[in-house]
Amino acid sequence: MKKLVYLPLDERPCNARFVPLLFQSDNLSVAVPEKMGDKKTPANHEQIADFLRRECANADGLVLSMDTLLYGGLIPSRLHSLTEDEVHSRMAVIGELKKANPKLTIYAFQCIMRCPQYSSSDEEPDYYEHYGREIFLLGEAQHRRDLGLDGNDPDELRAKIPQEVLADYIARREFNGKRNLETLQLVEDGVIDFLILPQDDSAPFGFTALDQQKIRKGIDEKKLWTKVLMYPGADELGLTLASRMALHFANLRPKAYVTYAATTAPTVIPLYEDRSVGESIKYQLMAAGLRIVSSAAEADIVLAVNAPGNLMREAAAQPVTSREYAVERTLIAFITYVADCLDDGKIVTIADIAYANGADQDLIALMDHMGLINRLQGYAGWNTSSNTLGTSIAMGVHALLEGLTPQHKSFMALRLVEDAGYCGCVRGEVNRDVLPGMGLDWFNAGGERGEVSRIVGERLNEYVKTRLPSVAEHISINDVWMPWRRIFEVGLDVTWKE
Repeated sequence: MKKLVYLPLDERPCNARFVPLLFQSDNLSVAVPEKMGDKKTPANHEQIADFLRRECANADGLVLSMDTLLYGGLIPSRLHSLTEDEVHSRMAVIGELKKANPKLTIYAFQCIMRCPQYSSSDEEPDYYEHYGREIFLLGEAQHRRDLGLDGNDPDELRAKIPQEVLADYIARREFNGKRNLETLQLVEDGVIDFLILPQDDSAPFGFTALDQQKIRKGIDEKKLWTKVLMYPGADELGLTLASRMALHFANLRPKAYVTYAATTAPTVIPLYEDRSVGESIKYQLMAAGLRIVSSAAEADIVLAVNAPGNLMREAAAQPVTSREYAVERTLIAFITYVADCLDDGKIVTIADIAYANGADQDLIALMDHMGLINRLQGYAGWNTSSNTLGTSIAMGVHALLEGLTPQHKSFMALRLVEDAGYCGCVRGEVNRDVLPGMGLDWFNAGGERGEVSRIVGERLNEYVKTRLPSVAEHISINDVWMPWRRIFEVGLDVTWKE
């Protein structure tokens, strides 16, 4: 049995639970810290370092969140007041692990600091509540001016942001950006074997895109083109690198074929991302350890991508009957092709990126109607396009390595309940119909396991019964909780019953 040590990006289920839920098996053990942080409260560094030293001593591989090691988690990476000496001391732990166990394969990921397009301090410094939109627009305007493109006047936008606020924000970006470049050195030195620099909540222009330019220059100078990838994503990275590690252990590099629901889908730039779907998919497949082929006949895995023909909408906007969904996309042809591939014995995993932040209910209805849910090897449709792509690809990899095991089917059931049921339907209903009457809102769900959790559980069970009748008897929702006490994400314990 191989041993994988996994340090998640934070304590949310998508980061801390998905990897062991999918990849823990008789062939692979997955060690995860028992204790992490709590949203804006960072994980205890000494406890994390002790966990790594103890578990990596006899491990075969390590999937490592640099943001957790250095800052205590994703949100703390944007809020910390650490000095360079403190962070350098924490970074040195990686070298210790490699020295103590030279055979340890280390795959790491480290986020490029995001710059959301909206004003909210829920995951940012307090001042982002008042100046977040202006900070984003300033970065976008400055980037466009640098490129000689038309846009807003950076000087006018800068005048709207207090000097001390902008100085703090720029200093935070510069601090974290230096750490990105220092991590490249660990790759060049052979301490880290493979690195992904993801961009959480990105855009084509702005501060995050400008930071990419600096990092890309560092990659070029060090000639790390095959060892470092940079593309949109974040919460799926644990699954992506666990896939790569599992394939490394098996000495496999499978072939993947990509098919789309719309001819123009590869050219669509998804919401919250900075490049077209087609380009992101290339990165996602390479990162997970696969190679792309030009036909399903030669492929080990078929990645079926449900995307619009043009502008992407939020899942909460459904039903949508505009051209990009109803005319420039042909769902019935797409799902029929999926069925044909399954009939041919292919592993098929669906990346449902028709909408941001939830599943396409029309696709779910077709999957259920045609009896495909119990046959598919993978499905995902949550949060950003890249979150979904990485998750669905990981499911395809796991099915290739392990088959449709009970735990794989339970993970599939979890995706249906969470992505289709919660993200695509119940979350919006509860936010609109339930929370206002309880004096609660999007950012306050009344605790981790309160009345909201109970209501969510009831509605999810009803969703399974009415929207997924072909498999409803197999899906058991055992527990529901709100990990960050808000409505955006949900914690679920879901199992598949034969």
